[in-house]
Amino acid sequence: MKDTKTGAQALIQSMINQGIKYVFGIPGAKVDQLFEGIEYSKDPRAPKLIITRHEQNAALIASGIGRLTGKPGVVATTSGPGVSNLTTSLITATAEGDPVIALGGQVPQDDIGRLTHQSIPSKELMSSATKSSVEVQNANSLSEAFANAYQTAVAPKAGATFISLPQNVLNGAVDRPEIKAVPTVDQGVADAATVDAIVEKIQHAKLPVILAGMRASASDVTAAIRELLQHAAIPVVETFQGAGVVSRDLVTNYFGRVGLFRNQVGDNLLKQSDLVITVGYDPVEYEARIWNADRTGDVISLDSVVPEITTDYQPEMVVHADIAKTLRAIVQKLPADWALSEEVQAQLDKSGKTLAAQAEAPAADDQHGIHPLAIIQALQNKVNDETTVTVDVGSFYIWMARYFRSYQPRHLLFSNGMQTLGVAFPWAIAAALERPGQPIVSVAGDGGFLFSSQELETAVRLKLPIVQLIWDDGAYDMVKFQEIAKYGHEAGVSFGPVDYVKYAESFGATGLHVDHAKDLAATLDQAFQTEGPVVVQIPVDYRDNLKLKSLLLKDVLS
Repeated sequence: MKDTKTGAQALIQSMINQGIKYVFGIPGAKVDQLFEGIEYSKDPRAPKLIITRHEQNAALIASGIGRLTGKPGVVATTSGPGVSNLTTSLITATAEGDPVIALGGQVPQDDIGRLTHQSIPSKELMSSATKSSVEVQNANSLSEAFANAYQTAVAPKAGATFISLPQNVLNGAVDRPEIKAVPTVDQGVADAATVDAIVEKIQHAKLPVILAGMRASASDVTAAIRELLQHAAIPVVETFQGAGVVSRDLVTNYFGRVGLFRNQVGDNLLKQSDLVITVGYDPVEYEARIWNADRTGDVISLDSVVPEITTDYQPEMVVHADIAKTLRAIVQKLPADWALSEEVQAQLDKSGKTLAAQAEAPAADDQHGIHPLAIIQALQNKVNDETTVTVDVGSFYIWMARYFRSYQPRHLLFSNGMQTLGVAFPWAIAAALERPGQPIVSVAGDGGFLFSSQELETAVRLKLPIVQLIWDDGAYDMVKFQEIAKYGHEAGVSFGPVDYVKYAESFGATGLHVDHAKDLAATLDQAFQTEGPVVVQIPVDYRDNLKLKSLLLKDVLS
């Protein structure tokens, strides 16, 4: 007689086989066997169960794992609202290329479609939020479903997958063996003729520029870009998700980040370039209708994903191949003596000085709060190249994206596809789990922080060294300054004050408040030296925010 196990046990073994380290979520009756099995597993390889305080945050932590590691994070919830609360996080992960596997409980199969407790069409609901959404019909199929969800989640373009687990299927008997570890699917290098054509275009271009996008931040792609830059000093412009592609020793090739508003040094460089090489670029980061408007010259798309063609983005060459392998092939073919002209190099030197000057903080004026650049400079002085900084959405995220330097990929994290409020603190939890040994910094506004701040309890419970900075101004300011730019006034953006020091202390965390710019450095020192989560409330002076708005495309204020 064959040995049998439950569907839940088979699913746990499938996670072990695929190397899943954590499962984040909130329990419920439809998934209690899965949670019990993980919690009391005697297998040391079983994933660690981490209970959160909201399903949306659980999925955001899982997506943070996906972004940091390139391997899927896993979230598990019960049926009904447990599943529906995942929607925003999974849409964000899919849009921004973060691999996630979501496991959602479901009522027993004979109750699906009936007006019973917590019965909703989970598979259908999640089909528009994920790359794939399936409902398992037989317990023997659970391992296959998980393996395929894993493979789909990591395949370019990475994103979220969803598996609906009817209660009777999860509790049913399994007599099939589980799927073994899913092998990595490798793409090939571009053929020799294509590589030769790229090299020829670079050689004949006056000002070739690399636009490094989200998939450029994969470790192998970043390494290949750096090899190319060591061989040939091509200027690089990063998207927000491409932050950290240019290392500190290659910083002379860095010309800033672009996104949202077309008024940066990098935007001007792209406009002047007669050859833009987009590497792992995704239009959700920064639409071509903004950066590619009113420019002439060729575009080469080098990506593991076939690009979306629009009237604003019609590359002369589309190279669908392994990015890192193709970049290394270019390095092999590009002559070692190739260089930009002295005239172009002088122009780039001038642009580099302009970029550096923009980051200088003005004189302190504590009467109106602390200037964004002063906060950024104080933080910059505190971190090292291995510090992970997660950034929420708000006016501060534009300041951080433009002026905070990062020299390692996927160490400065932004939600620039969906601009989802509340991402920073869950991502910081993921970073603290995956990158132990030093503090993790989370940056949020007083609006977005409260979207996920209940996870302070989770961070306290896990004793995670997270320093949470809150830029406090009493408004949804990213909307506010754009309203003022459009209409000359604001509407519906203000809210009441919160004492975040007391709020942090109520969770068992440490709370600190900064009153003056001169106290920033000492307060950050204290925060970094304190065990466990620390919340630092900083009154911010946003009077210079109108300088963030678009100057070249006045109609683009989104």
